[in-house]
Amino acid sequence: MTTDSGGTARRKRLLWLVAVQTLVMAALGLLITRMAAVGGLLAPDDTFVRMLAAHRGPPADQISRWLSVLADTPAVVGVTLLCVLALLLPPARRWSEALFLGGSVAVQSAVFLLVAALVDRPRPDVPRLDGAPPTSSFPSGHVGASLALYGGLAVLALTRTRSRWRYLAAGILLLVPPVVGLSRMYRGMHHPSDVVAGLLNGTLTLLVLGSVFLAGRRVPGPDTAESGDVPGPVTAEAARQAGTAAATRGRPDGGQTRGGRPAGGRAVVVRHPHACPDELAARVRATLLRYGLTGQRWISTGPNRPCGDLAEELATDGADLVVACGGDGTVRACAEVVAGSGVPLALVPCGTGNLLARNLGLPSDPDRALEAALGGGYFDIDIGRAWGDGLAPTLFTVMAGAGFDAAMIRDASPALKASLGWPAYVVAATRHLTEPRMRLTVRLDGGRRIRRRARMAVIGNVGTLQAGLRLLPRARPDSGHLELVLFDPQGPAGWLAAAAHIAGRPLRRTPAATDGPVAGGALEYFTATRIDIRFAQPRARELDGETLPDGARLTAAVEPAALRLRLPRHPAAPRPSPADLRTPARRRAGAATGPPADARAPAPLRAARTAGC
Repeated sequence: MTTDSGGTARRKRLLWLVAVQTLVMAALGLLITRMAAVGGLLAPDDTFVRMLAAHRGPPADQISRWLSVLADTPAVVGVTLLCVLALLLPPARRWSEALFLGGSVAVQSAVFLLVAALVDRPRPDVPRLDGAPPTSSFPSGHVGASLALYGGLAVLALTRTRSRWRYLAAGILLLVPPVVGLSRMYRGMHHPSDVVAGLLNGTLTLLVLGSVFLAGRRVPGPDTAESGDVPGPVTAEAARQAGTAAATRGRPDGGQTRGGRPAGGRAVVVRHPHACPDELAARVRATLLRYGLTGQRWISTGPNRPCGDLAEELATDGADLVVACGGDGTVRACAEVVAGSGVPLALVPCGTGNLLARNLGLPSDPDRALEAALGGGYFDIDIGRAWGDGLAPTLFTVMAGAGFDAAMIRDASPALKASLGWPAYVVAATRHLTEPRMRLTVRLDGGRRIRRRARMAVIGNVGTLQAGLRLLPRARPDSGHLELVLFDPQGPAGWLAAAAHIAGRPLRRTPAATDGPVAGGALEYFTATRIDIRFAQPRARELDGETLPDGARLTAAVEPAALRLRLPRHPAAPRPSPADLRTPARRRAGAATGPPADARAPAPLRAARTAGC
């Protein structure tokens, strides 16, 4: 069964609730205005404001002005934009929380403007310290806006963090709206009933937006770092401890399984319509149903939407699993959305390269890859984030490159890719074998500039290419750093030395080389958490097999353990034999092991940093 209408239902519910809120506030405002005109119960409204006006003084005037500034339009808009950006940018990527906060401020403002226009209550008949805006006195816009913003931040502090200071922070934030209300009455801008109405409008807005965007969303556990934390360098001892903990983990959320399968849930399937034909889509749907994922939302990719409306879908309805049916481009686009959110991603490799799936040890057959992943557990891997001139910060899971490899990807024939698969890239590579070398400089973790010449530069989160060629033998998706190789063979002998070194790597039992040149200088390796490359002139660039505009700079930084995947085994565990891969995944699920004891570096499996894990 598919559930395509979940997001639509939530949007309809939001519109209905906001409409009801507007009607309630308007009716209340008309009633209060009528009652105030005849005196009676609301007579103290004017009396209280006159009393405050009679006791004004320079210090209090200045304090009230500062408090009013906290809730005026520029301050509210500016703070809201900063907070929303902080929630959306890595490493946070809290889509639901950002929509809740930004939506609360926007909805409160819209309701305030409608109600103020309908009610049109005059302001208190006292000297006013501020120029009267064109809106009416009811309800207080400053108070409503401050409660939507600062109250919304208090809600997020209480429900989405585990800091011991969250109650103090929430208390301070919740003091802002009533203090702003007092300052507005002191300055002669509102009656007490207007301030109460502003508090009510802000409260209703938070309830409405919270029920749509936050209800049912899980809270970070006590062992989960805050979403804003940026992990520092990982020591060897910490990595060993994390790797040991990882070996005992690998089951979904505390082992809530049923017969080795997830105990039900909702999956969002992102499908590349050409890479994933109807027959494969039908088999994917059936496999997900067998593993208890009965609620399925299918999204198709498009030329300008490589993951469809995945972000909007997760923001409105959430998901227990996202399934990417396509190649590395589809996987990268999906990872861009779910990275840092704790929502796990499963891969159905059916593109041209499928390099991430290959490096994670998934079977090349899409059906067996999904079966193996669903029979395994949840594991966190690193991602890279690349940027440069003309390139906004963009996620990659496999490699970022410039020069020879990017030109090869750019010039590969789509027709040959469709008929031959990855060998089409080899055909394109022959056109660039004689191109001149690039002049470039490299900086590692902000260190000194290293000047080099090379035919291509490749930064890798993982290191294995098609046909099992290990271009970056030390690159691992859980290492906490990136690997860089400068490829600079000179003459036929250099090309042969480089090819022999890369092709012979899987046959050698010796540890991978340390940083420095190998194969007679045809390849040179570097390791860092941030790598900055500048070229003497613009060069072709690529991310995960997707071409980018030419540019003279490429910078990449690692984001450790930012992407949660559904995998049959830990990424650093020994790969199964072909016979093992033919064994049904459900029978192999309990046999996954940790990294080999003689591995050069420990295999840290860090806990997810955000909610929803």
